[in-house]
Amino acid sequence: MCDSMIQSAGFRVFHAIDIIKQFKYNGSMEQVLGLDNPAAAADTGKDKDMAETNIAQSVDAVNAAASYDANIKFLLADKQVLARILKYAVREFGDMELEDIMAGIGSDIEVGTKPVDAGLSNTGRISGANTEDNIPGEGKIFYDIRFTAYLGMRCHGKREIKFLVNVEAQKSTDPNKLGYHLENRILFYLARMISAQKQTEFYHSDYDSLKPVRSIWICLDGSEDGDCIEEINLDRRTVFGAKTGASSMDLMRGIIIRVRTGENIKRSRNMLIAMLESLLSRMGVEEKKRILASEYGMVMTMELEGRMRTMCNLSQVIEERSMEQGIKQGIQQGVEKERLNAVKRMLKAGATKEQIVSYGYTEEELIHAEDSLYVSV
Repeated sequence: MCDSMIQSAGFRVFHAIDIIKQFKYNGSMEQVLGLDNPAAAADTGKDKDMAETNIAQSVDAVNAAASYDANIKFLLADKQVLARILKYAVREFGDMELEDIMAGIGSDIEVGTKPVDAGLSNTGRISGANTEDNIPGEGKIFYDIRFTAYLGMRCHGKREIKFLVNVEAQKSTDPNKLGYHLENRILFYLARMISAQKQTEFYHSDYDSLKPVRSIWICLDGSEDGDCIEEINLDRRTVFGAKTGASSMDLMRGIIIRVRTGENIKRSRNMLIAMLESLLSRMGVEEKKRILASEYGMVMTMELEGRMRTMCNLSQVIEERSMEQGIKQGIQQGVEKERLNAVKRMLKAGATKEQIVSYGYTEEELIHAEDSLYVSV
């Protein structure tokens, strides 16, 4: 598509290849360049407009992508979705009914508002509390989704247990793209969720009142056969002497859920991953509603349906903007290539530097053309 549009872009300023030799002997530079054609001359003035259009479309695409990402977070923050994540990914909730899990999810669901950084995430601290855990010079980082969930008496047989849960939607897990290994970031989040409990969940040295934390990462770059669920735990081993009857080390746990977002993938054999892949897929809203309701028992509330429609609309905008931007970039690249070829033709025809520059070409283009001709010799 880009090639045909490049050809039709109208840069007839470069069609003079057949009359190069005429310039060398008795032709004019205007004939060589095609500038005796008003339409061709006008086309060379479109570069600036095209660049401005590309910038505007890039901004639109970025805004749409940001809205799309935010909408994914709100979709995942729906209590029906969170309940299924807890049931099928957090082992403590595995024996609970979905209705009980939903009832045990607190009303304090926060989406993109709770900072991760030291000294910022414990906004409920008592006044005058010690701020030694504040780390100067660090930028603010916010959790995607954070909430509390309770294991009730019917499940545990003892007192109600409060869990602090964080859910993150992660587009890439590639260290080359991120600049770090995701596992290290997960450990950082877990550590912050633990340390931020001081003066909110416990006071002074009452460390046994620490609440268990779970950081769940839904990674959206799984390969075709890469759907899986992994856990990151603290591990305790006796390396010398008799093993003691120590308490559990399961206070903090990271959970990585790898889902696939490609086209025509086979349905995952894991129920949670299959549900998430359907929820986050680009299929039509009506088909998505049917699958989520009939296969996973989800109730289509107005908010959930609205979020799905918004996500579908935004994905369409992103695709359209990306396609338009790609086409225009293809045209621009074709224009730049033809401008370079025109300078080469003029150099071969014996045009001087002053003549070439006088027709609107830059010294950078001239140097590039000279280098290219030198390499090809």
